[in-house]
Amino acid sequence: MSFIKNTMVEAEKTEYSMADDAAYLAQRLCEFDRLENPVWVWDFDSTCILWCNDSALTVWQADSKEQLMRRNMGSDMSPSVSKRLNQYQTDFGKNKTVKFREVWTVYPNGKPKTLNVVYSALWLSNGRLCMLCDSSVEKAMDADTLRSAEALLHTSVQISLFSSSGVPLYRNPAARNNALGGDNTLEEHFADSDLLRQLNDLEQDEIEAITSVNTVNGVVWHDITARRCLDAVSGEAAWLISEVDVSRLKATEERAQFFADHDILTKLPNRSYVSNYFQKQIDEVLDEGKSGYLVFLDLDNFKYVNDSLGHDAGDQLLVEVASRLKSIASSDNSVARLGGDEFLLLLCPTDNENQFEETLRNILGVVSLPVILHGRELQVTPSVGVASFPYNGTKIAELMRHADLAMYHAKETGKNDFAFFSKDLSDVVDSKMNLVSELRFALKSGQFETYYQPRVCVESNSIVGAEALARWNHPTRGVVLPDTFIPVCEESGLIAELGKLIFTQAVIAQRIWAEKGNDIRVSVNLSPLQFNEESLVDDLLKIVDQHGGNPKKIELEITESVLMGHDECTIEKLHRLVQCGFEIAIDDFGTGYSSLAYLHRYPISCLKIDKSFINQMDSAKPIIELIVSMAKLFKLYIVAEGVETRYQLDLLQSYECEEYQGYLFHKPVVFDSFVTLLSGSADKAA
Repeated sequence: MSFIKNTMVEAEKTEYSMADDAAYLAQRLCEFDRLENPVWVWDFDSTCILWCNDSALTVWQADSKEQLMRRNMGSDMSPSVSKRLNQYQTDFGKNKTVKFREVWTVYPNGKPKTLNVVYSALWLSNGRLCMLCDSSVEKAMDADTLRSAEALLHTSVQISLFSSSGVPLYRNPAARNNALGGDNTLEEHFADSDLLRQLNDLEQDEIEAITSVNTVNGVVWHDITARRCLDAVSGEAAWLISEVDVSRLKATEERAQFFADHDILTKLPNRSYVSNYFQKQIDEVLDEGKSGYLVFLDLDNFKYVNDSLGHDAGDQLLVEVASRLKSIASSDNSVARLGGDEFLLLLCPTDNENQFEETLRNILGVVSLPVILHGRELQVTPSVGVASFPYNGTKIAELMRHADLAMYHAKETGKNDFAFFSKDLSDVVDSKMNLVSELRFALKSGQFETYYQPRVCVESNSIVGAEALARWNHPTRGVVLPDTFIPVCEESGLIAELGKLIFTQAVIAQRIWAEKGNDIRVSVNLSPLQFNEESLVDDLLKIVDQHGGNPKKIELEITESVLMGHDECTIEKLHRLVQCGFEIAIDDFGTGYSSLAYLHRYPISCLKIDKSFINQMDSAKPIIELIVSMAKLFKLYIVAEGVETRYQLDLLQSYECEEYQGYLFHKPVVFDSFVTLLSGSADKAA
């Protein structure tokens, strides 16, 4: 072979056609005709066989060399085979003496033929690179071995074998196609990852991780499984590593997490982000022995803008205010929108109180600058409340309450100003204590009543369920909505008692509806505090038994915050509830800790899209489509909350959303009124 190659390299460099090359090779390779092993020459450029001996004709099922040489083998070549041949060509270009020994299965005329092939470089007289293929027919290989060899060739899973020192020993085609270079080590491959430290931990025999890796396509995310093993050739310790590219899934999760942590309209961090990450920033400042301020900002008379110019103008104003606040804040992540026209700024650390007050005046001035909305120049001023840490608290929830109280004080004293939280504002806290006392009395005296909001089929527009909602029939203030009393009930520990009351009324209502021929599902909210009670499951089952309820027709709504810990107690409790017949729904989905991971980990049957996304249908389209896609993937049904217009309903129908609820169909009503609605829905369906 070396004599033939040297002869060809030293030959006169002239232009040859493919036929000339074939003739040239035929003269110099005629001795291969006498070999029993099938031998042929592969032309990379034309994807065909340039020459073969007689034994190869049998392998390729050709009547003559001329017939075989005319076959275009690239026409039906699989992508994985094509990539592997390209890898051979690249490697031969770097090292003319390298050889590859591999088991290949070829398919002449559609019939499989397994060969043990030695591939080596062959240079034509005109400098063109071809490949000499010296094969033997493999007879003893069993079916599993054959299929595993084919799987290694064609799979997109990247499989590599590295020595314990990180030197590559083997890569399948998929791994070679993505590697930085043929000799790149484990250290180069995982340069930006913590996986190397784990691989060097002698106590671990198997490692699973999702991590970033360096490839020819840049830094990507791979799902890695590494197992300690022995090299079959040397018998020395090695790592067998399989890798699956999960970059798209990672990007989808990051996108979902962004929508979960950010306000759709302004792209600012939202309340969920504040709860998690503002606290971390505060802790870091306090650990350094420094102080800072939490600034609560609310726009004065914002309702006037919405009422006079419409919600579109109000949204434009909020976007403009967000942009102005970002220009003042130290970073985009230190200013957030809590909802409505409420914003939060974290300003720290601060060493000079006078300088900080100048910053507050700057905030007032920048936000108060005129803005053009729908062709009209408007000026909207802010009211600002400030809580300092550590002096007014160290926890984000406490600081937010204090800053909120200070902001209301600024409004009450004239607006367009700032106020600091102080002990003098404790009267507000006292009023909350009075509210707690009122709530305790309201629970004992039966002032709470359950209202029911219809859940409606998008296709038929008929009632298919109801959500039970708490209302407080206050003796002097009339019907009080949950936003006023639910947070106080949670803070005071009254939420469990209120939750049991509403659940009991909902169970009774569902039973009565069923007895009258409307066996629809009723959904009941469980607050995180109520869910965490150890006796929750037993308490719910006791109520169902006492009142003849059917748990299969009761859906329990929980928020995403319940699932944030991913702890075994939560999983066990949810599974126990489902085993008892209850269904589980995620309420306000997309506004909390949205993660693709928990949807398959927990026994969830329904996702309820938060009304904030429905209110911003056009700008929220990507996340709504993402939620619907996720629901279909995990076989969940979708309920849209807060549907108020036909336009919103039409879009939801185009997204293939199953159910909706909102004022478009009907507002929440008392039990008797809901029975009337059911009768109308039944007549309509009939």
